[in-house]
Amino acid sequence: MNAAIYARKSTDQATVAEEQRSVARQIEHARAYAQRKGWIVVDDHVYVDNGISGAEFANRPGFIRLMNALKPRAPFDVLIMSEESRLGREAIETAYALKQLVTAGVRVFFYLEDRERTLDSPTDKIMLSLTAFADELEREKARQRTYDAMVRKARAGHVTGGRAFGYDQIEVVGAGGVRSHVERRVNDSQARVIREIFDRAARGEGLRSIAKALNSAGVESPRSQCGRPRSWAPSSVREILHRETYRGLIVWNRTKKRNAWGQKQQHDRQAAEWITVAAEHLRIVSDEQWHAVHARVAARRESFNEWRLSQRRAGAPDGRGVRTRYFLTGFSRCDRCGGSMQAVSRSSSGGRRIVRYCCSTYWNRGSSQCANGMMADMETADEAIRDVIRSRVLKPSIIERALDLAVTQLATTDHDRRPPLREQLAAAERRLENLTDVAAKGGAVPAVLSALSEAERERQRVAAQLAALGREGPAIDSESIKPALRAFLDDWTRLLGENVAEARSVLESALETRIAFRPMPSEKRYELIVPIAYDRILTAAIPTIGRLQDVAEKMASPPGFEPGFWP
Repeated sequence: MNAAIYARKSTDQATVAEEQRSVARQIEHARAYAQRKGWIVVDDHVYVDNGISGAEFANRPGFIRLMNALKPRAPFDVLIMSEESRLGREAIETAYALKQLVTAGVRVFFYLEDRERTLDSPTDKIMLSLTAFADELEREKARQRTYDAMVRKARAGHVTGGRAFGYDQIEVVGAGGVRSHVERRVNDSQARVIREIFDRAARGEGLRSIAKALNSAGVESPRSQCGRPRSWAPSSVREILHRETYRGLIVWNRTKKRNAWGQKQQHDRQAAEWITVAAEHLRIVSDEQWHAVHARVAARRESFNEWRLSQRRAGAPDGRGVRTRYFLTGFSRCDRCGGSMQAVSRSSSGGRRIVRYCCSTYWNRGSSQCANGMMADMETADEAIRDVIRSRVLKPSIIERALDLAVTQLATTDHDRRPPLREQLAAAERRLENLTDVAAKGGAVPAVLSALSEAERERQRVAAQLAALGREGPAIDSESIKPALRAFLDDWTRLLGENVAEARSVLESALETRIAFRPMPSEKRYELIVPIAYDRILTAAIPTIGRLQDVAEKMASPPGFEPGFWP
C-alpha cells in the first residue's frame, strides 16, 4: 500500500513532547513505521507544517495540500502521523478533517500508539470527540502558560517580542548556563537617529520629508519588511514617533493575536488590560520632546479632519479607498526600481488639483532610493492604457486567433505526447513488477524497498501525465465558442468605459504582470510596457468549457501576441 505522512511542529515548543519538536524526526519515525508495516511512502505525499499552531487550518500549507490531494481520488491508501494532535488542536475542525480522510478511503494511523483511527461506530466517534477535546484543552492550557510567562516578563521589563530600533537585545544567562531572559539596552548610534526624528517632527517637518532627508544622508534604518529595500519610509518614521518605549514606558498587551477559535486575527484589547511599566533606563527622548511632537500630530489630524469634512460638504469623493479611485494604482510599477506607481495631486495655478502618477519609492523615500522623479499625467496614462486594451485585447479577431492557436496547439501536443508516455508507463510497470518479485523472494532489504518506492513514484508521475492528456471532457470547437467570446468582449468594452472600479476588473484579468512605466528623460515622457495575459482572458471569457483551463495552461502567449510597447 502507498502511504503518506503528515508532520506538524507546534509554535509553542516548551509545551510539546520531545518527539513532536522536530518535523524531521516525525517523518523519520513515520517512515520506519511504514517500513515495519510493509507500506511504501510516496515522497510526493509527505506533508509538513513547520512552526504552525494546531488551531490554524485555513493558513496551513501542508495541511491544505493534504486535503486537496483527496480529490478526485486519494493517491495514497494510508496516512501516518505521530498522534492525533498533529492534525489539529481544534475539536470541530479536527473531527471534520478526519471524516474527510476516512470517507476518501484513507486509513489513518498514529505510530506512537500503533493505532488506527476508525469512525465505523458511535463508540469510535465519541472517542474521537474526547481525544479532540483533550487536544484542544491542552492548547488552551499552553496558551495560558505562555500568556502568564509573558506577563511576568513584561512586569519585569524584559523583552516579550521582537527587536526594536534604538535598542540592542542582551541575553541574560542564569544558573547552569541557561538563558534566563532577554533585556534591552540603548544603542547610542540608533538613539541619535531617533532624537533627530523627534527634533525634525517638533519643527513641523512631515513624515515624508523626514524619510527623504534620512535616506539622502544614508542614515541607518530599521529592518525592512516583506522583502522591501532597507530604507526609511513615512510609515517607519510614524512608528518611531509613536513607540512609547522611547520615553521610558513599556506598554504590553495592547493587542490580541488570535480569536476564540485559535486563528490569527489581531484586534485591540481594552485599555484596562494593558500592562504599563516604567523603564527609565530605556528612555531616549525627553517628555518635552514627546509632548511637543504629539501636540503637532494632534493639530495636523484635526486640521485634516476639518478639511475632509469641508470636502464632503462640497460633494467631493471621500479621500479613502485610493486603490479603487484610480485606474492604474496597484497594476503599475516603476521600471527603474520596481516600486509601485502611486497617485499624487498638486494644486494648479487655476486652483484645480492635478493628479499624476509617480514612483512611490521616489515620492516617499527620496531620490537616494530611486532617481525616477518623472510624473505622468493621470488622464493621459489612463487613456493610453484604455486604448491598448481596446486595440490589443477587445478586438474579436485578435482573441479568436488566440483561441484557434491554443486549441490547435493543445490537440497537436496531446497527440504527440501520448505514445512516448504510454511506453514510459509500461516500462515503469515492468520495473515495479520485477522489484516486487525480488522483494517477495526474500530480498526486501532497504535498497530494494528504496528502489520500489522510486519505481512507484515514477509510475504515478507518468500515469498522472497520461491521465491529464486523456481527461474526459467535451471536444473544443472554437467556432461554436466564438459567439460567446464576442459577447464577453462587448461586455468588457462597456466596463472599460464605466467607473474606475469596473474598469479595474478588466485590467485584473487582462494583465500578466504589472504595467511597467519606463522613464525616457530625454523625451520627457514614459514608455508603457503592457503585458497582456491571453490565457487568463480566455479562461475568464468562457469558464464553462470543460478543458479550457488545459488550453490556457498550454497556450502561454501565441506567436504574434507578445507583450508590446506603447508610449
